[in-house]
Amino acid sequence: MAASKNDILIFGFPGLEAFHIWISILFFLLSTVVLLGNSMILLVVILEPNLHESMHYFLFMLSVTDLGLALSTMPMTLSVLWFNAREITLNACIIQLFFLHSSGFMESSVLMVMAFDCFVAICRPLRYATILTDSRILKIGVAIVLRMLIRLLWVSPFCFMVSRMPFCQHQAIPQSYCEHMAVLKLVCADTSINRGYGLFVAFSVAGFDMTVIGMSYMMILRALLQLPSGEARLKAFSTCASHICVILAFYIPALFSFLTHRFGHYVPQVVHILFANLYLLVPPMLNPIIYGVRTKQIRDRVTQGCCGNVP
Repeated sequence: MAASKNDILIFGFPGLEAFHIWISILFFLLSTVVLLGNSMILLVVILEPNLHESMHYFLFMLSVTDLGLALSTMPMTLSVLWFNAREITLNACIIQLFFLHSSGFMESSVLMVMAFDCFVAICRPLRYATILTDSRILKIGVAIVLRMLIRLLWVSPFCFMVSRMPFCQHQAIPQSYCEHMAVLKLVCADTSINRGYGLFVAFSVAGFDMTVIGMSYMMILRALLQLPSGEARLKAFSTCASHICVILAFYIPALFSFLTHRFGHYVPQVVHILFANLYLLVPPMLNPIIYGVRTKQIRDRVTQGCCGNVP
């Protein structure tokens, strides 16, 4: 079906059309885990008074952003896979782009704050409760929201610039959702300013967050090496092991997808599409599983809610 002048075609997974039904089953199952898992985390943290502390407040924020990442792309992806509904208007595509990148920036902010939480827990364990008081956690939460609003102002210009550019006759995106660079490739005009601005926003945002995360873990590693025994080091490291897994699962596919759009001209398209979807589904799926299993209060509350008061 040909797109109208103001429509864009989303191809989904070019070259894998024969496997769309199996890919759709996989994506549906992953999306279900994301929605149920993160919704359960939100509900448990709200209802369980024992979980009203810093780590779980940050986990609550992480679940909110995980839902934002999944909901910004999965409805479109499943529509393409199930119903071959490939058409999307330019305005809807730009709105999806806006919410996708906003959720990604929010996720990066929360991961940075959780790295600081790990730093305080390991490097300042005796002062943890005095450093991360409820009032400071509230201030951190407000700062994250304000930071996100500022970043929304940063995202808005390249969304506006894209919407004002002339598009080529054949408007098709060879992946399952609208992304900034994928949309820019449809423009029949000079996009160097928009590309440069996109690079500036990405590296100024993700670069700062990754620098803070890296510095936090350098100090954590130094503190671990100073512990007297291997058992103590292993116990302390296990405190942040899940957070490290979440960071790697988010940043590695996201950076790979971001850099491939700009420089990876020889990367197979299937590999690019795979990584472009991994960072939107895998971290939001893993977060409730990892933290739900590792956090006894969450695990007990979920077990009690599902199975009742089983002795």
